Amino acid sequence: MVENFMQNEIFDLQFQDVGGAQLPYLFFEGEASAPQMLFVHATGFLPWLWQPVIEEFVPPNNAWAPFVCDYRSCNPREGGLSWDVVARDLSAFCGGQQITRPLIIGHSMGATVSTIATALYGLQPRGLILVEPIFLPDLFYDMTPEVQSHPLAAKSIKRTNHWTDENEAWSYLKSKSLFADWDERVLQIYHKYGMKKQEEGSLKLTCSPENEAAMFMGGWDINPWPLLTEIKCPVLVVEGEKTENKGIVDIQRAVSLFSRATYKSVEGTGHLIPMQKPKEVAELIKEFSRQIE
Repeated sequence: MVENFMQNEIFDLQFQDVGGAQLPYLFFEGEASAPQMLFVHATGFLPWLWQPVIEEFVPPNNAWAPFVCDYRSCNPREGGLSWDVVARDLSAFCGGQQITRPLIIGHSMGATVSTIATALYGLQPRGLILVEPIFLPDLFYDMTPEVQSHPLAAKSIKRTNHWTDENEAWSYLKSKSLFADWDERVLQIYHKYGMKKQEEGSLKLTCSPENEAAMFMGGWDINPWPLLTEIKCPVLVVEGEKTENKGIVDIQRAVSLFSRATYKSVEGTGHLIPMQKPKEVAELIKEFSRQIE
């Protein structure tokens, strides 16, 4: 299926009103009556990066991938964009798009806001796949830090954000350890869509360092732990074998709190599992889908 559908075709963003904001999204159209899928990306990343996974399901399935970056005003020094707000917007997005009982696949921030939206804002997925969810220690959510004291926001706001041309940008990506173990096609997609060409020909990040930092800051706003017991649908929690979040995110605690959860570890991966092993992620989705049918 991968070889004959969408290999070189990535759709343009569309927009859905979510109440005072227009949420951008990609739509991958399948058959009218086919199951629906919703893919929600990680902080600072892009919906386009899901395409190698989505290709395994569309057609026949229909799939949506919203772009959560700067669709609302979000100043990192004023608390950023609350993940509670993003969760409400995700629910409004599904209502506006007439998405019912989707299989939701969320990565990192996307996993957390999908959890919040399901527990609090009426989303009713037929199943949740949470890839490396960000469920931090409870004490974290009682804090109100500045950007400079947030380990991820402080780092992201200083991220390199200028390249003279596409060749320099590609060389930069190939030189960085963050991207060293990415699937080559995913990296090419990031190079094409994660960097926006400026009028003079230079490139800047599509999701700017300021906006990425604002998204990280918004993660302090709501504690997801008390919400996990409210999730009644089947849940698959996926962790990278070598994740950088071990010791920070207690995945096994999360699995124990969901009423119908299973756990999978993906060998040889860190936090960025969908970028590193998209084929394995697609297989996990297929296996989980069969189990909950």
